[in-house]
Order: sequence, then structure tokens, then C-alpha cells
Amino acid sequence: MLETVVVLGVLAILLLFGVGIYNKLVRLRALVHEAFSGINVQLRRRADLIPNLVASVKGYASHEKDTLEAVIAQRGNAVQAKGVEATAAADGIMTGLLGRLMAVVEQYPDLKADVNFQKLQDELVQTENELQSARRYYNATARDLNTRIQSVPDNLIAGPFGFKTEPYYEDPDEAGIFQAPQVDFGNA
Repeated sequence: MLETVVVLGVLAILLLFGVGIYNKLVRLRALVHEAFSGINVQLRRRADLIPNLVASVKGYASHEKDTLEAVIAQRGNAVQAKGVEATAAADGIMTGLLGRLMAVVEQYPDLKADVNFQKLQDELVQTENELQSARRYYNATARDLNTRIQSVPDNLIAGPFGFKTEPYYEDPDEAGIFQAPQVDFGNA
């Protein structure tokens, strides 16, 4: 009789321990999904700024048609991307195109001085900062979940209940991170 009570007590403790692990994994997975949603909110905000930004630049630099059309085309791709990898890739391309657009802007002092353009540019800078923060938060939550899923004893609960590791939000141009930018001051 005492042995039965002890065995039932141990089983109850193990069950409660398993439920605690399961609940922690569910919470971490929810945080990862919330964090990715935060990235999408900032990407949508940036995408909404782009048509106004391009319209402002068009008035001054209509001959830069290829750059302007590429930015607008990529805006659609960025908004429609699904999943972490596809979103990161579209985000990387958009960031590069926005860099090209800002390089075009540098050639037009009147545009840089335009109050409406300055406001749009400030909003874009703020959005980029918030996007960078959202990416870091997502990667931190993915790291926490992935660590728990791969650690003992959590992996004993995670596997049977279908918890999977989440991919990190990575820069698709990793090689570019390690290359110094080329600077050419010409023969001025």
C-alpha cells in the first residue's frame, strides 16, 4: 500500500514537471511568433512609406526610372514574403534598394532640403531602427526556444509534442558583412 502511494506520488511529480516544461515551451513558441509579427509590422510600415518616398524622388530625379521601379517592385515582394527565410531575403533586397535610392537623393540638394522629403526620410530612419530592434528581439526569442528544445529534459517533452527549432532572422548577404566598403574619392 505504501509502495503504491509512493509510486503514484512520483508519477504525479513527474507529470507536473512535464506539464511545466510543456507550458514553458508553449510560452516561448508564442514569444517567437509575437516577435516575428513585430518584424512584419515594421516591414509593413516601411513598405507604406516607400510609395511616398519614391513619389518625392520622382519629382526631382525622373531619369532614375530603373532605381525607382526596382524599389516599387521589391516593395510588393517584401510585403508578400512568407516565413522567416523568405522575409529576411526580401528585407535584405529592399534594404539594398533603399540604399541605392538614398544614393540617388544625394545628387539632388533641393530634394534633400525639401521638408516633406526630410520628414519621410526621418520616418524611414525611425522605422529602420525599430526594425533592427524587432529583428534582435526575434532572434533572442528564437534562441531561447531553440535552447530549451535541444536541452535535457525539455527535449524529452518537445519532440513528442511537435516543438521544432525556429530559424534565425539572418542577413542573406553574410559575405557582404565581412567586406570593407569601397571608397573612391576620385582625383578631386
